[in-house]
Amino acid sequence: MIRTLLFLQICIYFLNCNTIAQPNLISRVCQDTFGNYTSSSTFQTNLNTLLSHITSPSNINYGFSNFSVGKNFDIVNGIGLCRPDQGLDDCSTCLQQAAAALVQQCPNQKDAIGWYVECMLRYSDRYIFSKMEVGPWYHMESKVFGADKAAINHTVAALLAKLQTKAASGNSQLKYAAGTANVSRSTVTIYALVQCTPDLSYFDCYNCLDNAISFGLTSLYGDQARVFYTSCNIRYESYSFFDSTKLISLKSLSSHPPPSSPGTPSSTQTSKGMSNKSKVLIIVLVPVITSLLLLFAFIACYIVTRRAKARKKILDGEEILRNPESLQMDFETIRVATENFSLSNKLGQGGFGTVFKGRLANGQEIAVKRLSKNSGQGEEEFKNEAVLVARLRHRNLVKFLGFCLEREERLLIYELLPNKSLDYFLFDPIKRSLLDWQTRYELIKGIARGLLYLHEDSRLLVVHRDLKAGNILLDEEMNPKISDFGMAKLFGVDQTRADTTRICGTYGYMPPEYVQQGQFSFKSDVYSFGVLILEIITGLRISSFVNSETGECLLSFIWRNWLEETPLNIVDLSMSTVDRAEVLRCINIGLLCVQENFTHRPIMSSVILLMNNQYTISPPMPSRPAFLLDNDDDNEIVSSNDSRNEVTLSELDPR
Repeated sequence: MIRTLLFLQICIYFLNCNTIAQPNLISRVCQDTFGNYTSSSTFQTNLNTLLSHITSPSNINYGFSNFSVGKNFDIVNGIGLCRPDQGLDDCSTCLQQAAAALVQQCPNQKDAIGWYVECMLRYSDRYIFSKMEVGPWYHMESKVFGADKAAINHTVAALLAKLQTKAASGNSQLKYAAGTANVSRSTVTIYALVQCTPDLSYFDCYNCLDNAISFGLTSLYGDQARVFYTSCNIRYESYSFFDSTKLISLKSLSSHPPPSSPGTPSSTQTSKGMSNKSKVLIIVLVPVITSLLLLFAFIACYIVTRRAKARKKILDGEEILRNPESLQMDFETIRVATENFSLSNKLGQGGFGTVFKGRLANGQEIAVKRLSKNSGQGEEEFKNEAVLVARLRHRNLVKFLGFCLEREERLLIYELLPNKSLDYFLFDPIKRSLLDWQTRYELIKGIARGLLYLHEDSRLLVVHRDLKAGNILLDEEMNPKISDFGMAKLFGVDQTRADTTRICGTYGYMPPEYVQQGQFSFKSDVYSFGVLILEIITGLRISSFVNSETGECLLSFIWRNWLEETPLNIVDLSMSTVDRAEVLRCINIGLLCVQENFTHRPIMSSVILLMNNQYTISPPMPSRPAFLLDNDDDNEIVSSNDSRNEVTLSELDPR
């Protein structure tokens, strides 16, 4: 009897949905890898309850609805999102149709998502709220109608960049932006709309849209494109596809106070019926409440000020000295371990200081960075590196063991990696033959994982700013470890870019927006990573390569071969065999990372997605890379008003 009633309930639900006007289905994904449920199970009952709830008009707020039903293995979570120009009834209609379609087309699947022109609906037994997820995803190819392709792409990029920031800045009820732009020297007008699920943070929404926009601009050239991700979507057309008169205003959400509870009398009615006793009570309570509010405000200010001071101490390196649980090590221990910093134990030297190898009393081998005593620049780098690296833990980052602050000594202690650095092998005419393609491919993937951790997955969001072959250390199994965080910068949760007047870095690895304007971001590291990929494939150093026949720098040499459809000409001949598909994919990704326009470069989660889905996702086509480079040795530069060994940027000429 219960099964019969349940069957009738489902049939009635589908019949109700079928009587509603049919929205246009774009795509749906049934994720069978997350498991199935059985008919008439508790999960199915919970799913029906969930779909009924999130598609009901009473539970849709500004085009968004989410809900969770059940617990443990029977829990089901759901999200519904409508385009912001859809009215409440239209939104509910679209979500109901999506719910019916997913249950029919993804039978017994615990995880499914469907995209319609007007809405998106997904459900899963996984926790999906307030999480930025790119996949599964779907896109629609674009078409060009006569206008200049480059002009259209430029207009679209500028418009989407503006809308991206605006949408991410929305509140917890609505995160979208829509706008138009005219294509120069053309009658074409571009209409665009970008949207995130409003439960995302600013940073997650910005990153999701950044991913979608990068894909749209580099793969879907033209005046029409749609990219639908799990947590966000973008669309731009050469015609008006949204109703601007019905778009929900972000300002209206804050300008309209929440409605009063039913039956609550107005202030006027209350004042008219106020008794003398109530008046006396208010006269007594107002000063008391005011005093309490002032007290709370004082306490809040005190807490905020104290936290700000604590953060400043951490950033200034003072916390290291006072933290009893810190990693501070005794100078005498390090002196003995390095045999009094013997020259025979010297591993290398840079602008920061000298690196020595050593062995602790317990037999552990260590690498010790010893700050040059007369280096003011090194003092800043020491504090920066000690504070940051002590809080970072990842298998593709060099392991930080401790530091020493005694007398005038400033020491940083790391694990000793036996195979030195990547450039020790890669640019040596004999040792490079030890790096076969499989080893190089694993190096690329390992460096990518380390960068993803720094940019998106760690508690601290870090821009490295000096990623290069010399700063990739190798363990005994040739696994890469990113090192040298002296120039790294900590970013806030909602921060996407920063400016500086002190340009630090290495020739060839620095992107043009950093060299020319002092602007750096996560995309700066992406550029350096792209250079690294291309160096690993070619076995050539970015800063010293010159084509003897054409005078080309490395990037222009690679770009020319890409355009001429001869990309395998750039592959290092010391590799006897290579996987053609993997090499071509890595060249493609490397060129995407070094694109001249930083908005076109992918974020690291996109890079990982492309590398891990070789047979399901095709990389976008890259645009022209930046050829900003002098062909010189692998020299570091520092440019500021007060820095030593200053190198003026006028020496860096665009080629």
